[in-house]
Amino acid sequence: MIFFKPKKINPLDFFINDFIDIHSHLLPGIDDGAKDLDTSIALILKMQSYGIKNFITTPHVLGDLYPNTPKIINNKLEELKNELKNRNIKDINIRAAAEYMMDENFSNLLQNKDLLTLKDNYILVEMSYLSAPINLFDILFEIQLKGYKPVLAHPERYLFYHNNMNTYNKLKTSGCLFQLNLLSLTEHYGKNVQKISNKLLDQNMYDFVGTDTHHIHHLNTLKNICTKKTLKKIEHLLINNKKFI
Repeated sequence: MIFFKPKKINPLDFFINDFIDIHSHLLPGIDDGAKDLDTSIALILKMQSYGIKNFITTPHVLGDLYPNTPKIINNKLEELKNELKNRNIKDINIRAAAEYMMDENFSNLLQNKDLLTLKDNYILVEMSYLSAPINLFDILFEIQLKGYKPVLAHPERYLFYHNNMNTYNKLKTSGCLFQLNLLSLTEHYGKNVQKISNKLLDQNMYDFVGTDTHHIHHLNTLKNICTKKTLKKIEHLLINNKKFI
């Protein structure tokens, strides 16, 4: 049997007008994403060449490893926006939120409502790739009790759920929204992640998408998803992201 690879299309024809990337690591030097301003600019220009011009960049907030605060993040955002202006790079809309690890530090931030949201009351959260917090569903309940809507980053990448699909349903019924990493549609994170991402897509579990861009290799790989078949499968999610504009 002969298998034909889906024909790739231009990223400009894939990322529809006004698509907004709600998950990336573009601010310089504050997490494991862009290491400096030059790298930040290079990533943005590459994404602009794909037709991605709207960003909510989301640096990690993770204990002592990435102890970012709204002040630190917003200062870096202004630094980046000024550099874009200095280099006469136009037609880029960028603001900042954060990707919050659901740990003890996050619980403290939640109590004080010291959080940067994607927009309105939507907050991007993640958990360890090793295991979920013991009190995960209590945290999700508390998030909503405080008036926020949790958007779980890349649920397909939590390998400990791959053999228990019922947990994904439980997360959804607990009020958790799902954000698909676009690179999960490739083998970038492994075949199992790719398989689960497609399974969750088939079950209509996702609400939003994001590139989760950290470095140029991510963007070189991102081109591989640009096929008519994939676009048909996720176009509704690309459109859903528009609510954050």
